[in-house]
Amino acid sequence: MMLRLLALLCLLASPLRAEMLVAARMIPAGSVLEPRDVLLREGRATGAVEAVEDAMGLEARVVLYPGRPIRAADLGPPALIDRNQIVTLVYRQNGLLIATEARALGRGGVGDMLKVMNLASRSTVTGQVDAAGRVIVGPSARMLQDLEDF
Repeated sequence: MMLRLLALLCLLASPLRAEMLVAARMIPAGSVLEPRDVLLREGRATGAVEAVEDAMGLEARVVLYPGRPIRAADLGPPALIDRNQIVTLVYRQNGLLIATEARALGRGGVGDMLKVMNLASRSTVTGQVDAAGRVIVGPSARMLQDLEDF
């Protein structure tokens, strides 16, 4: 009885094993992660991604170096908009809808806040990227689902 209790205590006292995702090779910023890009390694790191499926299809926001942990902050949705791309800029409020062309001043994926320059007025505004690759400005920037039929 005492031996069984001692064995149980030894098992409970051993450190828990955890796995984290590390880069299998150097992954340039802007690359969309695929299964061959990552490995599961034993260990822990603050903010590290722990499951392969949590990283697949996401874009590396920074260069990921081989053997180093991949942090959730290093990844984001794939960019729909590239720097200098011409995009549709949309303002919608109280039944008023204004759409114009703008030039993207950075890269962005769905939900990212992105600065763009209105081509008509040359003014710079910040809006949120929607799933269709448009940049939404104004009070409705957080209500992207309303624009799906635009």
